Amino acid sequence: MRAFGILLRRELALAWGKGGGPLLALTFYACVVVLLPMASGRAPERLAAIAPGIAWLALALAALLSLERLFERDYEDGTLDLLAMGPAPLEAVAVAKCLAQWLATGAPLALAAPVAALMLGADPKVMPLLVLCALAGGLAFAFLGGLGAALALGSKRGGLLVAVIVLPLFAPPVIFGAGALDGYAAGLPWTGGLLLLLAYSAGAVALTPLAMGAACRNALD
Repeated sequence: MRAFGILLRRELALAWGKGGGPLLALTFYACVVVLLPMASGRAPERLAAIAPGIAWLALALAALLSLERLFERDYEDGTLDLLAMGPAPLEAVAVAKCLAQWLATGAPLALAAPVAALMLGADPKVMPLLVLCALAGGLAFAFLGGLGAALALGSKRGGLLVAVIVLPLFAPPVIFGAGALDGYAAGLPWTGGLLLLLAYSAGAVALTPLAMGAACRNALD
């Protein structure tokens, strides 16, 4: 546990120091939220209807920004080799990296989601559920994005490959989260979508570190 704590602090320091923390992701998120309504029209009732979906789509796109360098930076300077020989297995290293990614970008984006949805005219009563869904979905985005970054490790066009790998995996959280929010706002059953989102996120957290560890070992061999 001590080694994992050290790893997590290191990754958080890197995310805030060299990665810029949440500022880049929040700026990109704001740009997407502003631009997408321009393509769908400025009618308030239309924007209110699509506000949860826009907020979720922007969240997924913003989560892609810093994924390419999640493992690549350590791979290029040899740090990943040292981490592989350390007391913590590579699976724990992957968990620390993904948790730091979520704390540095996913959680701030989740807190910004209600502000974006309110700007688009969403019903204020859905804001608590939106924060919960965004936190759970952001956790899934971080671990699924980590999987894509590990699988693309060492490739020449890592950013494009990461996007190709993870975007299909990002679709279920977007669907479940937006469905839960739409159902809640309309007074329809919504707990099923939330439970599916939580289950998907839990599955991503439990299973992807194993694949990330294997992908990192393969890249180091």
